Amino acid sequence: MAALGRVLAEPIVSRSLIPPWANSSMDGYAVRARDTRGDPVELAVVGRIIAGTLPSRPLRAGEAMRIFTGAPLPEGADAVVPQEDVAADGERVTITGRVAAGAFVRPAGEDVHVGDVVVQPSGVIGAAEVGLLATLGYAQVRVFRRPRVAILSTGNELADLGTEPGPGQIPNTNTYSLMAQVIEAGAEPINLGVVPDHLEAITERLRWGLAAADVLVTSAGVSVGELDLVREALERSGAELHLWKVSMRPGKPITFGTHAGRPVFGLPGNPVSAMVTFELFVRPALRRMAGADSVDRPRLRVPALEMIANPGSRRGYLRVTLTPDTGGYGARLTGDQGSAILRSMVLADGLAVVAPDTTIAAGEPVDVILLRSLEPRSR
Repeated sequence: MAALGRVLAEPIVSRSLIPPWANSSMDGYAVRARDTRGDPVELAVVGRIIAGTLPSRPLRAGEAMRIFTGAPLPEGADAVVPQEDVAADGERVTITGRVAAGAFVRPAGEDVHVGDVVVQPSGVIGAAEVGLLATLGYAQVRVFRRPRVAILSTGNELADLGTEPGPGQIPNTNTYSLMAQVIEAGAEPINLGVVPDHLEAITERLRWGLAAADVLVTSAGVSVGELDLVREALERSGAELHLWKVSMRPGKPITFGTHAGRPVFGLPGNPVSAMVTFELFVRPALRRMAGADSVDRPRLRVPALEMIANPGSRRGYLRVTLTPDTGGYGARLTGDQGSAILRSMVLADGLAVVAPDTTIAAGEPVDVILLRSLEPRSR
């Protein structure tokens, strides 16, 4: 079970037939199809086969055996008649109507043959894969290690979970939403806690995270304010920064760098901005590091159910709900798109990608990055 949710690092090759022998898919009677050509036909019941046992002998002409679901067919039998379709007294069974060869029989190897590659590498192991691995006798498999992701939130105004916010403080949101996103991406979060806006304190905590993790993610402190100290602290910690600022809404103040070949992401401080930039930049990197072939969220092109406006010069990633529409789904904004309105992420099924200074009218198509499966849920 430890492999559940991880990415497989090797192909899984079947070492056996599944099922290993022809078996019945119904409770009934095992017969030879050619013995049912009469209408009706009466056959002698010469045995009883339950799942977990083997037939006592082959089936001969004019005979039938009582058989139960999953039990192996006796040699000579090639069909099963369901018990509700016959009349029987324990010693003889009367069958009305001809039975086709193969009826209600699961043939040997119907599911898997020896040598079949049944699970490909770089795929996520789900419940079905776990079941198939158990069927094939694989008690252990090789998987990719989950990346360790250190998460640091900065800001004098943050009161961590479990503490009472002081005057002018707000609860620390980003640490926990980002940790949850890390887990959803198949990685393991390391909570570096909260540090105030002091350069030395931030630098010390960053060094701790860089030593402990494969990836470092910070939130806040990467803009242009007097107390935005994370970029300088990253450079002091030995990180090489490769970009700063992305023309997007929400989430313009973002930085990316590396430290000893390990990715470093500095995300914005507003909760929605942090989550959206994580989805677009951090999540694909974590999926690739975890060994997955598919790293991007699915996308849909759907009609807008009402106007979706993205004013300004930055590309918009706007939170939308998707509701069933004629022939598919339609998108509408979750409401106010402010970067501090975390409820907009709670309500969102996806992110509508809208070009700068663009308004999409009702009925026009819009591209949406799916954030969750489109299953009915309470709102």
